[in-house]
Amino acid sequence: MMAEPVAGVTSTRRYTEPPLVRAVLLTIALGFLLLFLGLPLLAVFQEAFRQGWRVYTESFLDPAALAAIRLTLLVTAIAVPVNALFGIGAAWLLARFSFRGKSVLLTLVDLPFSISPVVVGLMLVLLFGSQSLFGGWLRESNIQVLFAVPGIVLATLFVTFPFIARELIPLLQQQGSEEEEAAILLGANGWQMFWRVTLPNIRWGLLYGVVLSVARAMGEFGAVSVVSGHIRGATNTIPLHVEILYNDYQFSSAFAVASLLALLALLSLLLKAWLEWRIARDQLARAEAAGVAGSLRATQPGGLS
Repeated sequence: MMAEPVAGVTSTRRYTEPPLVRAVLLTIALGFLLLFLGLPLLAVFQEAFRQGWRVYTESFLDPAALAAIRLTLLVTAIAVPVNALFGIGAAWLLARFSFRGKSVLLTLVDLPFSISPVVVGLMLVLLFGSQSLFGGWLRESNIQVLFAVPGIVLATLFVTFPFIARELIPLLQQQGSEEEEAAILLGANGWQMFWRVTLPNIRWGLLYGVVLSVARAMGEFGAVSVVSGHIRGATNTIPLHVEILYNDYQFSSAFAVASLLALLALLSLLLKAWLEWRIARDQLARAEAAGVAGSLRATQPGGLS
């Protein structure tokens, strides 16, 4: 027999601060965002258009700028799909299985978050430089890793690979494995279970991680700067091209190209916010569906009433 709710008492309580405290905290938060995020962003676009629209557009028509944009898109197109495959596999392994060394593997996944990108670049130099362990073999095989596209791709892969895995691991743990086990019991093989059950359930989390990886890949500077060699028109990505323009006192062109990264960052934030909303919506729908299923089971003969 269920107890009747007490009049005037709600199941949840809301704790609110006085209006003055809320106003002060809101003002501090908005002021901080305006000072450290809004004003620098406005300064970038102001400097980019200081000499007019013609100089702004010509900054992107420069052959070195076009080469930097192409290289950035190429590196991103290689690194993000590879990290997506690795992230899905690592998340599946860490969320679904218990094995010896699991904590070590999880620590290795988080390793790029704790290592400076410059150190990552130096590590690649020590591995693939001319005097390194593999330097002689690479030179005899006529394979160039450093100061070429392969080195930039390796550096970008290292600094971006945790994002997708780290988004999918808690999502898979929260969803559980009941639906996947049901698919196996109904006769589905591993690939059928993945494509029809697992992937639809993690699609928004996967896209969320892809957006973060794309943003980091396009904006990476430290590790790429060490292994690229700063060869204009050949190994410069967009951030490196901005640095070269700024060091050459071409301020308007530098800020014009930098505005492209700023626009990509804003687009990434919009996609991130939309994906967060979709993930929350899917989780709410799954919770409501689970609640309805539980209610239906409770009303069946022999169930709880």
